[in-house]
Amino acid sequence: MLLALGEGVHYAHFHASIPEEVPLKLVPGEAEPLGATPTAEGVNFALYSAHAEAVELCLFDPEGKREVRRLFLPARNGDVWHGFLPGAAPGLCYGYRVHGPYAPGLGHRFNPNKLLLDPYARAVYGELHEHPAIYGFTPGGDEGLADARDSAPYVPKGVVCAPLDCAPPGPARSWAETVIYEMHLKGFTMRHPALSEADRGRITGLSSDAVLAYLRALGVTAIELLPVHAFVSESFLHERGLVNYWGYNTLNFFSPHGPYVGNAGAGAGAAADEPRLLLQQAARGGEVFRGVVERLHEHGIEVILDVVYNHSAEGGRHGPTLSLRGIDNASYYRLEFGQPARYVNDTGCGNTLACEHPAVRRMILDSLRYWSDNIGVDGFRFDLATTLARSAHGFDRHAGLLAQIGADSRLARCKLIAEPWDVGPGGYRLGGFPQGWSEWNDRYRDSVRRFWRGDDGEAPELATRFAGSGDFFEATRRNVHASINFISSHDGFSLRDLVSYSRRHNRDNGEGNRDGHAENFSDNCGVEGTTEDAVIVARRRQRERTIMATLLLSQGVPMLQAGDELGRSQGGNNNAYCQDNAISWIDWENTDSELLTFVTALLRLRAEEPLLHADRYRHVDADDDGQSMHWLAPEGGELKGKAWHEPDRDCVACLLQQAGSVTVGQRSLLVVMNAGESDVDFCLPLRSAWRLRVDTAVAPWCRERLEGTRLVGPTLSIAAHSLQLLEYDGAPDDGAPEAQ
Repeated sequence: MLLALGEGVHYAHFHASIPEEVPLKLVPGEAEPLGATPTAEGVNFALYSAHAEAVELCLFDPEGKREVRRLFLPARNGDVWHGFLPGAAPGLCYGYRVHGPYAPGLGHRFNPNKLLLDPYARAVYGELHEHPAIYGFTPGGDEGLADARDSAPYVPKGVVCAPLDCAPPGPARSWAETVIYEMHLKGFTMRHPALSEADRGRITGLSSDAVLAYLRALGVTAIELLPVHAFVSESFLHERGLVNYWGYNTLNFFSPHGPYVGNAGAGAGAAADEPRLLLQQAARGGEVFRGVVERLHEHGIEVILDVVYNHSAEGGRHGPTLSLRGIDNASYYRLEFGQPARYVNDTGCGNTLACEHPAVRRMILDSLRYWSDNIGVDGFRFDLATTLARSAHGFDRHAGLLAQIGADSRLARCKLIAEPWDVGPGGYRLGGFPQGWSEWNDRYRDSVRRFWRGDDGEAPELATRFAGSGDFFEATRRNVHASINFISSHDGFSLRDLVSYSRRHNRDNGEGNRDGHAENFSDNCGVEGTTEDAVIVARRRQRERTIMATLLLSQGVPMLQAGDELGRSQGGNNNAYCQDNAISWIDWENTDSELLTFVTALLRLRAEEPLLHADRYRHVDADDDGQSMHWLAPEGGELKGKAWHEPDRDCVACLLQQAGSVTVGQRSLLVVMNAGESDVDFCLPLRSAWRLRVDTAVAPWCRERLEGTRLVGPTLSIAAHSLQLLEYDGAPDDGAPEAQ
């Protein structure tokens, strides 16, 4: 039986002491903003639920363990329930119990026995414990019967946090100069020799002098962090003794992941396991995160967050009831038409957020604004972004959520990056997002991998990808920076494994080696896995340099996976999402220093050479600024028509020019790529002096090679499986042919 709204309730069976400062009664509050908002007089609580019949605010003791009060929210404006708690302050630990029909067949899964996390909580305290009580109905039992066990002892709670004012602006790097460095913050810091134990595996490690010096020296301009929103591990991983390492299982979109902020700010001599201290530290998580972002900004480095607004950690209908499911299942999730007990699963993770619903759109926008305005991050990479623009009628590039993000003046400064696919029908949408968005370009990844593996007929595709993939983006008036070029990412082989393994080795994941990509377009260069064969090792190292050079010399925005420049291997595991161990962590002590020097030199060259970081598409005909691009054949002249599709066409060159033809004082670069098994004599487009700036067949690489080696003559020899970059260094000889 429900008690009258507004009554303060003390449940004696909790046997908890009642702090004197906690009042016995809520008063009506404000419907805006959503979440727990502290003021000078107390805390306002507001929660959206269109189908609830009543909402209880549950308060916990200062250690966040025992429930000491249940207070009904006394007022409702539209679909927002609210109440004001006089005298309350930041640090208060709380949750909700929401009353309403438990009727899965109608799409409703209310169960007040389940403590629910506020979707707008700015901090999350405590861990999720695998226990039958966290489920809305008894696991293995009748789905139509609500489970009566109390889940409060086993689930995380929200923490009231002091508000953060607007963060100072970041470096505002242009897309043309952007180089993205995809990083798992724990994997990057966990074994870093210069970090203290307190900073390893935590966000504060990224603001250390050693890490900042490394990032600056490497030459990246933005770090893209794998999910840092509060997340939990799935039950099937608990059963295998594994955890969700990557973090694509979001519990809350406003809170930083607790272990990532750790004990930051703890006083000297404080006990790290003291519950009250841990709760206080959780309340400061946003503040700690913001401090790290500001420190990175001071060094010219932007911060992009990988965000997961397509599904939640509650999984499918057999998953736990932790937050949205118990607050208003029918509003927050997309349910199958005619079978609302089942969830639409366009994400492959059990559920799909109803991004077409106004409340869900608002939650996502509010989360983006919080991380942008108050934490200060510079952009977002949207996981499975197709889901954000899908309704019952399919994908729509003009969908309400995308339109609202694009029109939001507060998000206008942010870099917006889509992962343009999901597993739903018609889910692959590369090139389908609106102007102002960039996209992960897997066609680039696969083409570069196949070309350097030596696949037949790949030259035309490689040229299109190298030139910025205008076939996907240019027709809709999107700029060349719409293409986020990458060779490897968290999902798949590392660069070293790409040249060391021809098949996946994922048995440590406990799925019989069936998980992860089956086709990686990789090549082990003769032996599967590690080897001491000097010839094979040399071939692999050359292939790494060649692939990395292709990435950093291509038009578009390059993205490196952290550790690829160091020679990081995952032992052939191409789906290490559950490996929170040495498989995934960067091994700093075994750095490939030659590869690191090579990548650093390439990044410096890219930063210094305007022709290598385009702000527009280039074509054979020079644009208004005189920039053009030509594709040349080894035998001389431009590649056209059928010549592109000759079976043995495995050597091509891209000529980038500052004018339609080379004249004194104007810039030209020539990128020659030979994926064949034999060396090739390449006919230079001008019988004049060229300077060789990069040759991936040469090792070891040294900084002095940036000055270049001057070449004179009509041809150059380019080794098999290698790339060369040449810079024009003189006026053409009389009568010499020029590329038009």
